[in-house]
Amino acid sequence: MSKPCEDTPAEGCVLVLCPEAPYPPVGGGALRTASLLEYLRRRYRVDLVVFREPGEPDPRAALPDCGFSRVAVLDLPPHAHHRAARLLRNLRRMLRGRPPLNDRFDGFADSIAQWIGGRRYELAVIEHFWCAGYARILRPATRRLVLDMHNIESQLYRRLAESEPLPLRPVFRRFEGCLRRLERRWLPAFDLILVASQEDAARVRALEPEAHVRVYPNALPATPVPEVAEQEVVAFSGNLEYQPNVGAVRFFHRRIWPLLRERRPQLVWRVIGKNPQAVARELEGDPRIELVGPVEDAVSALAAARVVVVPVLAGSGTRFKILEAWAAGRAVVSTTVGAEGLGARHGEHLLLADDAAAFASAVLELLESPERRAALGRAGRELCLRSFSWPAAWRMLEEAGL
Repeated sequence: MSKPCEDTPAEGCVLVLCPEAPYPPVGGGALRTASLLEYLRRRYRVDLVVFREPGEPDPRAALPDCGFSRVAVLDLPPHAHHRAARLLRNLRRMLRGRPPLNDRFDGFADSIAQWIGGRRYELAVIEHFWCAGYARILRPATRRLVLDMHNIESQLYRRLAESEPLPLRPVFRRFEGCLRRLERRWLPAFDLILVASQEDAARVRALEPEAHVRVYPNALPATPVPEVAEQEVVAFSGNLEYQPNVGAVRFFHRRIWPLLRERRPQLVWRVIGKNPQAVARELEGDPRIELVGPVEDAVSALAAARVVVVPVLAGSGTRFKILEAWAAGRAVVSTTVGAEGLGARHGEHLLLADDAAAFASAVLELLESPERRAALGRAGRELCLRSFSWPAAWRMLEEAGL
Protein backbone atom coordinates (compact mmCIF):
# COMPACT_ATOMS: atom_id res chain seq x y z
CA MET A 1 0.00 0.00 0.00
CA SER A 2 1.25 3.48 -0.83
CA LYS A 3 2.33 5.84 1.92
CA PRO A 4 -0.59 7.90 3.22
CA CYS A 5 -0.91 11.60 2.51
CA GLU A 6 0.22 13.67 5.48
CA ASP A 7 -1.61 16.56 7.12
CA THR A 8 0.99 18.96 5.75
CA PRO A 9 1.26 19.83 2.03
CA ALA A 10 2.86 17.07 0.00
CA GLU A 11 3.92 16.79 -3.63
CA GLY A 12 2.30 14.08 -5.69
CA CYS A 13 -0.92 13.51 -3.74
CA VAL A 14 -4.29 13.39 -5.52
CA LEU A 15 -7.89 13.25 -4.34
CA VAL A 16 -10.59 11.61 -6.49
CA LEU A 17 -14.30 11.80 -5.62
CA CYS A 18 -16.48 9.13 -7.27
CA PRO A 19 -20.25 8.71 -7.05
CA GLU A 20 -19.90 5.14 -8.38
CA ALA A 21 -17.58 2.33 -7.28
CA PRO A 22 -14.84 2.19 -9.94
CA TYR A 23 -13.84 -1.41 -9.29
CA PRO A 24 -14.56 -3.93 -10.60
CA PRO A 25 -14.53 -1.93 -13.86
CA VAL A 26 -17.87 -3.21 -15.18
CA GLY A 27 -20.25 -0.78 -16.88
CA GLY A 28 -19.57 2.52 -18.57
CA GLY A 29 -19.21 4.77 -15.54
CA ALA A 30 -16.92 2.39 -13.67
CA LEU A 31 -14.82 1.75 -16.78
CA ARG A 32 -14.20 5.45 -17.40
CA THR A 33 -13.34 6.15 -13.77
CA ALA A 34 -11.12 3.05 -13.51
CA SER A 35 -9.21 4.16 -16.61
CA LEU A 36 -8.50 7.53 -14.99
CA LEU A 37 -7.57 5.96 -11.66
CA GLU A 38 -5.20 3.48 -13.30
CA TYR A 39 -3.39 6.43 -14.86
CA LEU A 40 -3.29 8.48 -11.65
CA ARG A 41 -2.24 5.74 -9.25
CA ARG A 42 0.86 5.03 -11.37
CA ARG A 43 1.97 8.64 -10.94
CA TYR A 44 0.59 9.84 -7.61
CA ARG A 45 -0.58 8.73 -4.22
CA VAL A 46 -4.36 8.71 -4.46
CA ASP A 47 -6.96 9.44 -1.81
CA LEU A 48 -10.37 8.16 -2.86
CA VAL A 49 -13.88 9.19 -1.78
CA VAL A 50 -16.58 6.86 -3.09
CA PHE A 51 -20.33 6.67 -2.51
CA ARG A 52 -22.14 3.41 -1.83
CA GLU A 53 -25.77 2.51 -2.46
CA PRO A 54 -27.57 0.59 0.32
CA GLY A 55 -26.95 -3.13 0.08
CA GLU A 56 -23.93 -2.81 -2.21
CA PRO A 57 -20.63 -4.44 -1.17
CA ASP A 58 -17.85 -2.40 0.38
CA PRO A 59 -16.04 -0.83 -2.60
CA ARG A 60 -12.73 -1.03 -0.73
CA ALA A 61 -12.73 -4.81 -1.14
CA ALA A 62 -12.44 -4.53 -4.94
CA LEU A 63 -9.65 -1.93 -5.04
CA PRO A 64 -6.23 -2.89 -6.44
CA ASP A 65 -3.65 -3.79 -3.83
CA CYS A 66 -1.58 -0.65 -4.26
CA GLY A 67 -1.89 2.94 -5.32
CA PHE A 68 -4.52 4.18 -2.83
CA SER A 69 -3.50 5.96 0.34
CA ARG A 70 -6.80 6.60 2.07
CA VAL A 71 -10.33 5.59 1.11
CA ALA A 72 -13.59 7.04 2.43
CA VAL A 73 -16.93 5.34 1.77
CA LEU A 74 -20.01 7.54 2.02
CA ASP A 75 -23.22 5.55 2.48
CA LEU A 76 -26.22 6.92 0.60
CA PRO A 77 -29.57 6.88 2.39
CA PRO A 78 -31.98 4.11 1.37
CA HIS A 79 -34.78 4.81 -1.03
CA ALA A 80 -37.38 2.59 -2.71
CA HIS A 81 -36.78 1.41 -6.27
CA HIS A 82 -40.29 0.35 -7.27
CA ARG A 83 -41.90 2.34 -10.06
CA ALA A 84 -44.40 4.34 -7.99
CA ALA A 85 -41.76 5.46 -5.51
CA ARG A 86 -39.37 6.53 -8.26
CA LEU A 87 -42.13 8.46 -10.01
CA LEU A 88 -43.14 10.30 -6.84
CA ARG A 89 -39.51 11.04 -5.94
CA ASN A 90 -38.74 12.50 -9.37
CA LEU A 91 -41.94 14.54 -9.44
CA ARG A 92 -40.86 16.14 -6.17
CA ARG A 93 -37.43 16.80 -7.66
CA MET A 94 -39.01 18.35 -10.73
CA LEU A 95 -41.12 20.69 -8.62
CA ARG A 96 -38.06 21.66 -6.53
CA GLY A 97 -35.82 22.05 -9.58
CA ARG A 98 -33.32 19.45 -8.40
CA PRO A 99 -32.04 17.04 -11.09
CA PRO A 100 -32.25 13.42 -9.89
CA LEU A 101 -28.61 12.41 -9.59
CA ASN A 102 -27.38 15.78 -8.36
CA ASP A 103 -30.05 15.50 -5.67
CA ARG A 104 -29.11 11.90 -4.84
CA PHE A 105 -25.46 12.73 -4.17
CA ASP A 106 -26.05 16.03 -2.35
CA GLY A 107 -25.75 16.56 1.39
CA PHE A 108 -22.28 15.17 2.17
CA ALA A 109 -20.26 18.40 2.18
CA ASP A 110 -19.57 18.33 5.93
CA SER A 111 -18.50 14.67 5.85
CA ILE A 112 -16.13 15.28 2.94
CA ALA A 113 -14.65 18.41 4.49
CA GLN A 114 -14.09 16.65 7.80
CA TRP A 115 -12.40 13.69 6.09
CA ILE A 116 -10.08 15.98 4.10
CA GLY A 117 -9.15 17.87 7.25
CA GLY A 118 -6.03 19.95 6.71
CA ARG A 119 -4.64 17.91 3.81
CA ARG A 120 -3.47 19.55 0.60
CA TYR A 121 -3.47 17.96 -2.84
CA GLU A 122 -1.67 18.57 -6.08
CA LEU A 123 -4.81 17.61 -7.91
CA ALA A 124 -8.45 16.91 -7.06
CA VAL A 125 -10.79 15.20 -9.52
CA ILE A 126 -14.58 15.04 -9.35
CA GLU A 127 -16.14 12.25 -11.39
CA HIS A 128 -19.50 13.07 -12.98
CA PHE A 129 -21.31 16.39 -13.00
CA TRP A 130 -23.62 14.90 -10.35
CA CYS A 131 -21.00 15.84 -7.74
CA ALA A 132 -19.75 19.09 -9.27
CA GLY A 133 -21.23 21.11 -6.40
CA TYR A 134 -18.53 19.74 -4.10
CA ALA A 135 -16.04 21.98 -5.91
CA ARG A 136 -16.48 24.52 -3.12
CA ILE A 137 -15.26 21.93 -0.61
CA LEU A 138 -12.33 20.68 -2.68
CA ARG A 139 -11.09 24.01 -4.04
CA PRO A 140 -9.35 25.16 -0.82
CA ALA A 141 -7.59 21.79 -0.55
CA THR A 142 -6.04 21.54 -4.01
CA ARG A 143 -3.73 23.31 -6.40
CA ARG A 144 -5.70 22.16 -9.45
CA LEU A 145 -9.37 21.13 -9.65
CA VAL A 146 -10.64 18.86 -12.44
CA LEU A 147 -14.15 17.77 -13.44
CA ASP A 148 -14.56 14.60 -15.47
CA MET A 149 -17.88 14.95 -17.32
CA HIS A 150 -18.94 11.48 -18.40
CA ASN A 151 -21.90 13.19 -20.10
CA ILE A 152 -23.11 16.71 -20.69
CA GLU A 153 -26.18 16.26 -18.53
CA SER A 154 -28.27 19.05 -20.05
CA GLN A 155 -27.70 17.56 -23.51
CA LEU A 156 -28.68 14.11 -22.26
CA TYR A 157 -31.96 15.41 -20.84
CA ARG A 158 -32.65 17.48 -23.96
CA ARG A 159 -32.49 14.35 -26.06
CA LEU A 160 -34.61 12.44 -23.59
CA ALA A 161 -37.22 15.19 -23.84
CA GLU A 162 -37.18 14.76 -27.63
CA SER A 163 -37.25 10.95 -27.75
CA GLU A 164 -39.28 9.72 -24.76
CA PRO A 165 -43.09 9.35 -24.69
CA LEU A 166 -45.18 12.46 -24.11
CA PRO A 167 -45.94 12.04 -20.38
CA LEU A 168 -42.22 12.17 -19.62
CA ARG A 169 -41.21 14.98 -21.95
CA PRO A 170 -42.09 17.93 -19.70
CA VAL A 171 -40.24 16.28 -16.82
CA PHE A 172 -37.08 15.84 -18.87
CA ARG A 173 -37.39 19.34 -20.29
CA ARG A 174 -37.62 20.74 -16.76
CA PHE A 175 -34.49 18.86 -15.69
CA GLU A 176 -32.69 19.99 -18.86
CA GLY A 177 -33.23 23.61 -17.89
CA CYS A 178 -32.18 23.01 -14.29
CA LEU A 179 -29.00 21.27 -15.40
CA ARG A 180 -28.07 23.96 -17.87
CA ARG A 181 -28.31 26.55 -15.12
CA LEU A 182 -26.15 24.41 -12.83
CA GLU A 183 -23.61 23.81 -15.59
CA ARG A 184 -23.24 27.53 -16.21
CA ARG A 185 -22.91 28.10 -12.48
CA TRP A 186 -20.42 25.37 -11.63
CA LEU A 187 -18.23 24.87 -14.72
CA PRO A 188 -16.22 28.09 -14.09
CA ALA A 189 -15.06 26.63 -10.76
CA PHE A 190 -12.80 24.07 -12.47
CA ASP A 191 -9.29 24.48 -13.83
CA LEU A 192 -9.78 21.64 -16.31
CA ILE A 193 -12.84 19.83 -17.65
CA LEU A 194 -12.49 16.39 -19.23
CA VAL A 195 -15.09 15.22 -21.74
CA ALA A 196 -15.51 12.07 -23.82
CA SER A 197 -15.69 13.60 -27.30
CA GLN A 198 -15.08 16.69 -29.41
CA GLU A 199 -18.85 17.13 -29.65
CA ASP A 200 -19.10 17.35 -25.86
CA ALA A 201 -16.13 19.72 -25.76
CA ALA A 202 -18.02 22.10 -28.06
CA ARG A 203 -21.07 21.87 -25.80
CA VAL A 204 -19.03 22.78 -22.74
CA ARG A 205 -17.49 25.77 -24.54
CA ALA A 206 -20.97 26.94 -25.53
CA LEU A 207 -21.96 26.84 -21.85
CA GLU A 208 -18.71 28.36 -20.55
CA PRO A 209 -16.53 29.99 -23.26
CA GLU A 210 -13.60 30.43 -20.88
CA ALA A 211 -13.50 26.75 -19.85
CA HIS A 212 -10.29 24.79 -20.30
CA VAL A 213 -11.64 21.61 -21.91
CA ARG A 214 -9.78 18.50 -23.04
CA VAL A 215 -11.08 15.32 -24.64
CA TYR A 216 -10.39 12.23 -22.57
CA PRO A 217 -12.04 9.42 -24.54
CA ASN A 218 -13.90 6.51 -23.05
CA ALA A 219 -11.57 3.55 -23.40
CA LEU A 220 -11.03 -0.12 -22.65
CA PRO A 221 -8.00 -2.08 -21.52
CA ALA A 222 -6.57 -4.01 -24.47
CA THR A 223 -7.74 -7.63 -24.54
CA PRO A 224 -7.51 -10.40 -27.16
CA VAL A 225 -10.57 -11.23 -29.22
CA PRO A 226 -12.55 -13.83 -27.25
CA GLU A 227 -12.59 -17.29 -28.78
CA VAL A 228 -16.36 -17.60 -28.83
CA ALA A 229 -18.43 -19.07 -31.66
CA GLU A 230 -21.08 -16.86 -33.23
CA GLN A 231 -24.66 -17.74 -32.45
CA GLU A 232 -27.85 -16.79 -34.27
CA VAL A 233 -28.12 -13.81 -31.92
CA VAL A 234 -28.30 -10.05 -32.06
CA ALA A 235 -27.26 -8.46 -28.77
CA PHE A 236 -27.76 -5.24 -26.84
CA SER A 237 -25.90 -4.43 -23.63
CA GLY A 238 -25.96 -1.74 -20.97
CA ASN A 239 -27.35 -0.70 -17.62
CA LEU A 240 -30.99 -1.52 -18.26
CA GLU A 241 -32.21 0.98 -15.66
CA TYR A 242 -30.48 3.88 -17.44
CA GLN A 243 -33.19 5.85 -19.24
CA PRO A 244 -31.48 6.07 -22.66
CA ASN A 245 -31.09 2.28 -22.58
CA VAL A 246 -34.72 1.82 -21.53
CA GLY A 247 -35.72 3.93 -24.54
CA ALA A 248 -33.39 1.99 -26.83
CA VAL A 249 -34.86 -1.35 -25.74
CA ARG A 250 -38.39 -0.03 -26.22
CA PHE A 251 -37.60 1.34 -29.71
CA PHE A 252 -35.94 -1.88 -30.84
CA HIS A 253 -38.64 -4.11 -29.35
CA ARG A 254 -41.61 -2.25 -30.79
CA ARG A 255 -40.28 -1.03 -34.13
CA ILE A 256 -37.28 -3.13 -35.24
CA TRP A 257 -37.51 -6.57 -33.63
CA PRO A 258 -40.83 -7.50 -35.32
CA LEU A 259 -39.19 -6.97 -38.74
CA LEU A 260 -36.19 -9.14 -37.82
CA ARG A 261 -38.26 -11.78 -36.07
CA GLU A 262 -40.38 -12.32 -39.17
CA ARG A 263 -37.44 -12.61 -41.55
CA ARG A 264 -35.15 -14.78 -39.37
CA PRO A 265 -37.20 -17.54 -37.67
CA GLN A 266 -34.29 -18.78 -35.54
CA LEU A 267 -32.94 -15.38 -34.53
CA VAL A 268 -32.66 -14.56 -30.80
CA TRP A 269 -32.40 -11.08 -29.33
CA ARG A 270 -30.17 -11.15 -26.25
CA VAL A 271 -30.45 -8.18 -23.86
CA ILE A 272 -27.50 -8.08 -21.46
CA GLY A 273 -26.93 -5.89 -18.41
CA LYS A 274 -27.58 -5.05 -14.81
CA ASN A 275 -31.03 -4.09 -13.54
CA PRO A 276 -32.90 -6.33 -16.03
CA GLN A 277 -36.11 -5.83 -14.04
CA ALA A 278 -36.33 -2.33 -15.51
CA VAL A 279 -37.20 -3.71 -18.97
CA ALA A 280 -38.68 -7.09 -18.02
CA ARG A 281 -42.28 -5.97 -18.45
CA GLU A 282 -41.54 -4.54 -21.90
CA LEU A 283 -39.94 -7.79 -23.09
CA GLU A 284 -42.09 -10.42 -21.44
CA GLY A 285 -43.94 -13.05 -23.47
CA ASP A 286 -41.46 -13.58 -26.31
CA PRO A 287 -39.43 -16.82 -26.02
CA ARG A 288 -36.94 -15.53 -28.58
CA ILE A 289 -35.87 -12.65 -26.34
CA GLU A 290 -33.25 -13.57 -23.76
CA LEU A 291 -33.04 -11.11 -20.87
CA VAL A 292 -29.65 -11.70 -19.27
CA GLY A 293 -28.54 -10.12 -16.01
CA PRO A 294 -25.17 -8.48 -15.34
CA VAL A 295 -22.07 -10.20 -16.69
CA GLU A 296 -18.47 -9.89 -15.51
CA ASP A 297 -17.11 -9.69 -19.06
CA ALA A 298 -19.30 -7.82 -21.52
CA VAL A 299 -16.76 -8.26 -24.32
CA SER A 300 -16.99 -12.05 -24.14
CA ALA A 301 -20.77 -11.91 -23.82
CA LEU A 302 -21.06 -9.76 -26.96
CA ALA A 303 -18.63 -11.98 -28.86
CA ALA A 304 -21.32 -14.69 -29.06
CA ALA A 305 -23.58 -12.43 -31.15
CA ARG A 306 -23.51 -12.11 -34.92
CA VAL A 307 -24.45 -8.43 -34.68
CA VAL A 308 -24.48 -5.95 -31.80
CA VAL A 309 -27.31 -3.43 -32.00
CA VAL A 310 -27.20 0.08 -30.51
CA PRO A 311 -30.67 1.62 -31.16
CA VAL A 312 -29.98 4.53 -28.80
CA LEU A 313 -32.05 7.68 -29.30
CA ALA A 314 -30.71 9.83 -26.44
CA GLY A 315 -27.33 10.30 -24.86
CA SER A 316 -24.15 12.28 -24.47
CA GLY A 317 -20.54 11.16 -24.16
CA THR A 318 -19.78 7.98 -26.11
CA ARG A 319 -21.13 4.45 -25.84
CA PHE A 320 -19.01 1.78 -24.18
CA LYS A 321 -21.35 -0.83 -25.67
CA ILE A 322 -19.87 -0.04 -29.10
CA LEU A 323 -16.30 -0.16 -27.81
CA GLU A 324 -16.99 -3.53 -26.17
CA ALA A 325 -18.50 -4.89 -29.39
CA TRP A 326 -15.47 -3.70 -31.34
CA ALA A 327 -13.13 -5.22 -28.77
CA ALA A 328 -14.97 -8.51 -29.39
CA GLY A 329 -14.47 -8.10 -33.14
CA ARG A 330 -18.21 -7.95 -33.75
CA ALA A 331 -20.14 -5.91 -36.30
CA VAL A 332 -22.30 -3.06 -35.00
CA VAL A 333 -25.47 -1.42 -36.25
CA SER A 334 -26.15 1.86 -34.46
CA THR A 335 -28.20 5.02 -34.65
CA THR A 336 -26.30 8.21 -35.35
CA VAL A 337 -26.76 9.30 -31.72
CA GLY A 338 -25.51 5.92 -30.50
CA ALA A 339 -22.25 6.24 -32.45
CA GLU A 340 -21.71 9.95 -31.76
CA GLY A 341 -18.22 11.01 -30.74
CA LEU A 342 -16.37 7.89 -31.90
CA GLY A 343 -15.27 9.12 -35.32
CA ALA A 344 -16.60 5.92 -36.88
CA ARG A 345 -17.47 5.91 -40.58
CA HIS A 346 -20.62 4.29 -41.90
CA GLY A 347 -19.78 1.24 -43.99
CA GLU A 348 -16.22 1.04 -42.68
CA HIS A 349 -16.41 0.64 -38.90
CA LEU A 350 -20.16 0.04 -38.44
CA LEU A 351 -23.50 0.63 -40.11
CA LEU A 352 -25.67 3.61 -39.19
CA ALA A 353 -29.46 3.76 -39.42
CA ASP A 354 -31.95 6.02 -37.67
CA ASP A 355 -35.38 4.77 -38.70
CA ALA A 356 -36.74 1.35 -37.87
CA ALA A 357 -36.93 -0.04 -41.40
CA ALA A 358 -33.40 1.05 -42.29
CA PHE A 359 -32.07 -0.30 -39.00
CA ALA A 360 -33.69 -3.71 -39.56
CA SER A 361 -32.41 -3.78 -43.14
CA ALA A 362 -28.85 -3.08 -41.97
CA VAL A 363 -29.02 -5.88 -39.39
CA LEU A 364 -30.40 -8.32 -41.97
CA GLU A 365 -27.66 -7.36 -44.42
CA LEU A 366 -25.01 -8.33 -41.88
CA LEU A 367 -26.78 -11.48 -40.75
CA GLU A 368 -26.79 -12.65 -44.35
CA SER A 369 -23.13 -11.78 -45.05
CA PRO A 370 -20.44 -13.36 -42.80
CA GLU A 371 -17.70 -11.65 -44.81
CA ARG A 372 -19.27 -8.21 -44.43
CA ARG A 373 -19.79 -8.45 -40.69
CA ALA A 374 -16.29 -9.88 -40.19
CA ALA A 375 -14.77 -6.95 -42.10
CA LEU A 376 -16.71 -4.43 -40.03
CA GLY A 377 -15.71 -6.23 -36.83
CA ARG A 378 -12.02 -6.12 -37.76
CA ALA A 379 -12.14 -2.44 -38.71
CA GLY A 380 -13.99 -1.56 -35.52
CA ARG A 381 -11.48 -3.43 -33.39
CA GLU A 382 -8.56 -1.68 -35.12
CA LEU A 383 -10.16 1.71 -34.42
CA CYS A 384 -10.80 0.71 -30.81
CA LEU A 385 -7.19 -0.34 -30.23
CA ARG A 386 -5.83 2.76 -31.96
CA SER A 387 -8.03 5.41 -30.37
CA PHE A 388 -9.99 3.92 -27.47
CA SER A 389 -7.54 1.76 -25.54
CA TRP A 390 -6.31 2.84 -22.11
CA PRO A 391 -2.81 3.76 -23.38
CA ALA A 392 -4.34 5.88 -26.16
CA ALA A 393 -6.60 7.67 -23.67
CA TRP A 394 -3.74 8.18 -21.20
CA ARG A 395 -1.77 10.09 -23.85
CA MET A 396 -4.56 12.68 -23.73
CA LEU A 397 -4.06 13.05 -19.98
CA GLU A 398 -0.32 13.47 -20.44
CA GLU A 399 -0.95 16.22 -23.00
CA ALA A 400 -3.26 17.90 -20.47
CA GLY A 401 -0.43 17.94 -17.94
CA LEU A 402 -2.00 15.53 -15.45
